[in-house]
Amino acid sequence: MSQHLLTLLHVLASVVWVGGMFFAHQCLRPAAIATLDPPQRLALWRAVFGRFFPWVWAAVIVLILSGQAMILQMGGMAAVPLHVHAMLGIGYVMAAIYAYLYFLPYAAMKRSVAAGDWPAAGAALNRIRMLVGTNLTLGLITIALVFLLPALNP
Repeated sequence: MSQHLLTLLHVLASVVWVGGMFFAHQCLRPAAIATLDPPQRLALWRAVFGRFFPWVWAAVIVLILSGQAMILQMGGMAAVPLHVHAMLGIGYVMAAIYAYLYFLPYAAMKRSVAAGDWPAAGAALNRIRMLVGTNLTLGLITIALVFLLPALNP
């Protein structure tokens, strides 16, 4: 696969994941808090995550595969610049945080919403919020590093 196509897939997957987190964390969350009571808000988040998380899984897979393919095309880890090492490391940390979020707090939130246990669902949603905030920060830092580190080491 060409380097340009791999880069395009990598950037599109990043936009879906990081952009989705930004929208959810900075726009949807405050609007939901301002307009919905907890049961409706938690049901909304359950529905939103049910639609967003399959896209995140696809984005994570595309990011890992396209990133590894580009590294191989550039000659392997020994040949790539520092920002690629940083991007790879942060990306794997983000993927691990997402997997944890999906299989533990999100699973707990789904069960709690289905049972109408709003306090437990709210606690799970709060854990998700914190993890999404962490991943959003890491994603924005990664994007900045991709542009800043090459400029510092021409």
